[in-house]
Amino acid sequence: MFMIRQATPNDIELLHRLGNIAFAHTYREILSPEQMAYMLDWMYSCESLRQQMADGHTYFIIYQEETPCGYLSISTEPDGYTFHLQKIYILPEFQGSHLGFRLFRKAIEHIKELHPSPCRMLLNVNRHNTKALAFYQRMGMSKVDEGDFPIGQGYYMNDYIMGLDI
Repeated sequence: MFMIRQATPNDIELLHRLGNIAFAHTYREILSPEQMAYMLDWMYSCESLRQQMADGHTYFIIYQEETPCGYLSISTEPDGYTFHLQKIYILPEFQGSHLGFRLFRKAIEHIKELHPSPCRMLLNVNRHNTKALAFYQRMGMSKVDEGDFPIGQGYYMNDYIMGLDI
């Protein structure tokens, strides 16, 4: 039995813990230890998560029974028509149990609640994250662009931008 609920500021510590596990596992063979540490602090420090929520990022947490096992984050672009799937991660021990699919469907459901007429969901994915790329393609997304995006301290996110019309 699984359940998805919207996160609140009271969940910052939980999101911090989940993010540190899931992100580190996902990128352990892609990023240097130094870039990993920088990005974990940049995206998953409690202060950063608090600011993301204040800036309008909506987080959802998925549970298997009573165990939190993943999360997603969505933001709205200024045009009001484009939504950005900022984060979607499942803890390693729960991968392969279709929870990622359920979270992805939750993202689309949430976007449709906010914008019932046709719109677009975009996301950035590391070009070397082949597992995630395959997942997004199975979900119907396609590559619309790519780039090397500076994130500070001389680091870059080497991403594909993928899109899905909703």
